[in-house]
Amino acid sequence: MKKPQPAEHKRTKKLSTFQKPTFSFTVTAACISLGLALSATVNAYDTASKMSTDTQIETTPTLTSLTNYQKNAPFMYSSGLPDASHLSLLKEEGVTHVIDLIPGNRASEILTTSELGLDYFNVPVDWEAPTLANFLNYAAFMQSVDVNEDKVLTHCKLNWRGAAFTYLYRINVLGESEPTAKTDLMAIWHPNPTWYAFMNEVITHYNGVNGKQLAMSFEAAVPESQ
Repeated sequence: MKKPQPAEHKRTKKLSTFQKPTFSFTVTAACISLGLALSATVNAYDTASKMSTDTQIETTPTLTSLTNYQKNAPFMYSSGLPDASHLSLLKEEGVTHVIDLIPGNRASEILTTSELGLDYFNVPVDWEAPTLANFLNYAAFMQSVDVNEDKVLTHCKLNWRGAAFTYLYRINVLGESEPTAKTDLMAIWHPNPTWYAFMNEVITHYNGVNGKQLAMSFEAAVPESQ
């Protein structure tokens, strides 16, 4: 005859039987959680890698990122302040000479252009007081350039000085039509009264030298009210 088991033993056996699927479920849930965590890590890495690649693509230097960059004539370019990468790209475009219209310490640009093998020339133009002598100095250097072999970049900080100087050189020295040169000038900025007076002085000087009657086909920009 089979001996009856104690009630406590029966409860223990039932509890043990119930706990087995609980342990299996816990392991399965842990595996799922680990898988989700690994998947999230991989997705985050892929996203970070893509963002890094996109950033590299966006920061690749091009001449379109050069402030107010223009090609004014087959051998003449103008722009705002270029960095070393822009100057390197301009050299690839055939630029051989750089005219810098910014006053002050220009040691950094002198070093950069020297390392690139570019001919550097500085005409320090005071923004508040440009002079006829500034332009004549600029024109003398420009006329020393072989226009069939060389290309020149004229630059300042925003190409406001540069746009005015290239406009003046084109109409007074190269003999281009004033309306054509004005199109490039106005695409950059509309000269204020100080610069308009300076530009008129330059034109008057060359009219006397060349026996012409050139004139600007626009008036000075109206100063903003204070």
